[in-house]
Amino acid sequence: LTLDLKTAHKNLKLSDDNRKVNAVEEEQPYPDNPDRFDHFQQLLCSNGLTGRSYWEVEWKGMVNIGITYKGIRRKGENADCILGGNDQSWSLFCSGSTYSFHHNSQQTEIPALSNSDRVGVYLDWPSGSLSFYKISPPSDLIHLHTISTKFTEPVYPAFRVGFQFGYVASSVSLCELK
Repeated sequence: LTLDLKTAHKNLKLSDDNRKVNAVEEEQPYPDNPDRFDHFQQLLCSNGLTGRSYWEVEWKGMVNIGITYKGIRRKGENADCILGGNDQSWSLFCSGSTYSFHHNSQQTEIPALSNSDRVGVYLDWPSGSLSFYKISPPSDLIHLHTISTKFTEPVYPAFRVGFQFGYVASSVSLCELK
């Protein structure tokens, strides 16, 4: 997976061959693009997925880790544009030891007994299943949440990194899996 620069909000800075994104205070000089998020600090990965996929993300600060259909709105500041705020997207919010799942503006609190800076995501597109796991050292997978749905088109891994109110110490990195 790689992050798609043309979807990245201007307060997100990509690095590590488009595998890491940091929330930054200064706007990046990205060209205008109809695919770019203009209000929420979000971005998508380049590849749409329709099979079975597993990926891991290292995170810091306040982030949402999820998937979305390509058609999620990019312009504006209503729920149609927020990862997990509409029927186009599903996301796990992570901050400290707090986790919650979001879809279609519905929130499910997830009890987590300990903190972890790494999350695993398993997508079984044909079966309509999406699962999130907390990765605890050395490599224990602790189930956080699973949803069942019927996916109707390819989904794109997507992230919200940091939030607009001055909180910029947030990042997401796509992990190399051995």
